[in-house]
Amino acid sequence: MRRLATDPLPAIVPGMDDFESKVREALANPKNQGELTDADAVGTVGSPDCGDMLRMWLKFTEKDGKRVIDRASFQAFGCQTAIAVASMATELLKGKTAEEAGKLSASDLTGELGPLPPMKIHCGQLVEGALRSALGQGTETAPAVDSAPTLSAGFAKPAGKIRIVPLEDSQPS
Repeated sequence: MRRLATDPLPAIVPGMDDFESKVREALANPKNQGELTDADAVGTVGSPDCGDMLRMWLKFTEKDGKRVIDRASFQAFGCQTAIAVASMATELLKGKTAEEAGKLSASDLTGELGPLPPMKIHCGQLVEGALRSALGQGTETAPAVDSAPTLSAGFAKPAGKIRIVPLEDSQPS
């Protein structure tokens, strides 16, 4: 029997089916995805190993005399796991002070996804890096942001004209 590309892969790692279903669930209904235009802080990180990029926006408010994260959002160019982890993390951050958020590890930020498989650990680290960047290395005072452009705004149209030059065949016919 031939396997289709849409068929699930057989479970090689115990618990992988559960992890994959949680990732699919998070992707079907991602939370807090997109730019937060009135953000107080923004952090951007990229992974040269896999090409993933993630930007996280934070909005603070005063609650019980403390400055806490009221809202967090993200924008990601990367794999599904990075998007799922970022979605979970933005929910976990609500109500935390910058100090409390700065103490969260990559594994803490995965939330209900649980432990990441070894080949996906970098996704949690990407989200942790964006958070730390937004927090200004975990300081209590997060850096202010006048505007937080989207990641796609960094991709400008090429200047000038593109010229296509055919390569000559070095092998005699």
